[in-house]
Amino acid sequence: VQLQASGGGLVQAGGSLRLSCAASGIIFSIIDMGWYRQAAGKQRELVASITKGGTTSYADSVKGRFTISRDNAKNTVYLQMNSLKPEDTAVYYCNAGLVRLDLRNYDYWGPGTLVTVSS
Repeated sequence: VQLQASGGGLVQAGGSLRLSCAASGIIFSIIDMGWYRQAAGKQRELVASITKGGTTSYADSVKGRFTISRDNAKNTVYLQMNSLKPEDTAVYYCNAGLVRLDLRNYDYWGPGTLVTVSS
């Protein structure tokens, strides 16, 4: 199983970006998907998560600005980021909790995509 993220880049403050992350491989079911970020010199933090049923959760710092969604048919999770701020600058990682054909739970991480917000 692999997670492949895309959509990072450089944007001015107030702008928008959309991140995508697709899971590929032999997967029985994906349970939770989420986005984390790690800024330079800081610990990795949860940005947003979404369950298979569509229940979402957000960090307080991004509520009202970011929207997480998923396409279960495509095993893909998205993060729409609006009104970006310089403090959103970080490497963003997608995460998926899934069940493989052995019916055991696994946790996978994407390689990270850099988001840079200039002031």
